[in-house]
Order: sequence, then structure tokens, then C-alpha cells
Amino acid sequence: MFLPVNERQFEFWRLRRDGITGAEIARSFSVSRQSVSKALQGMDSKVSRVLLEMAQSNHIEIAKVNFERGVLFGRSVQLKTDAIIFISAKHGVQVWYRHDGDCGECSRAHECEKLLCDYAGEMGIALGESESPAEMADELFRKLEGII
Repeated sequence: MFLPVNERQFEFWRLRRDGITGAEIARSFSVSRQSVSKALQGMDSKVSRVLLEMAQSNHIEIAKVNFERGVLFGRSVQLKTDAIIFISAKHGVQVWYRHDGDCGECSRAHECEKLLCDYAGEMGIALGESESPAEMADELFRKLEGII
């Protein structure tokens, strides 16, 4: 796990991110709404701390952030490009820099495609046919920015 949390606490946060209410989460886990609320408050605090620390350590100026969705949009001071920090249930905390690189020449292109497809699925975002991971990322983060 990428955050110091227990699995249930993270699962509550992920379900809420997916649009499930606290009352529905409580019913499905047979716990009180207060327990869910307390767990979510703890997760929100941890998610906000991680996103803000990642932005600071990567010299990213924050433009927009949504702690409940686990995503931060900003701009890299050093690289002079847009940057997105996001929390993926499958891939942990990720930092993505927008770029126009030639992904066809990159040995990690398939890995990037998988990461982006997995994250789009987690966020319920459908992606069209893209030529490269850079194009996939542009589409994904444009759509994501529109819903937060």
C-alpha cells in the first residue's frame, strides 16, 4: 500500500470515490455510518498530505486539487509543463508530466498504456483510440479535469 492505512479504510475511500454514499458503504460492510465517516476523514487527511507533499517535492505549483478523488493538477516549475498527481488503487501514487515525446521509441510505452488504462477504468472514464500514451494521458486528464 502506498499510504499508511489499513485495507478497509482505503476500500471505503475508493468506494466513495466511485460514488457510493457513506450510508451504502456502512450497510455493505455492516458497520456504523459513524465508523465509515471517521475512516473517510482519516483517509482524506492522508490523501491530502500525500498529494501536497508530492507536489512540493516535485516542485509542482498547484492549480486544482480534489482530495476526495485523489487527484492534483498543477505545473512543474522545473520542467515548465503541466503535471498531474493521482492516487490509483492499483498503482499507488503517480506523477505524470504532460509531454509531446515519441512514445513509439520508449521501452516503457506499454507500461504507461497499462497504467493509464487502469486508472481511466478506476475513474470510470472511457478512452478513445489514441496513438500513444502521451495522447492517452492528454485525453484522460482533460476528461478528469472536467469532472472534478
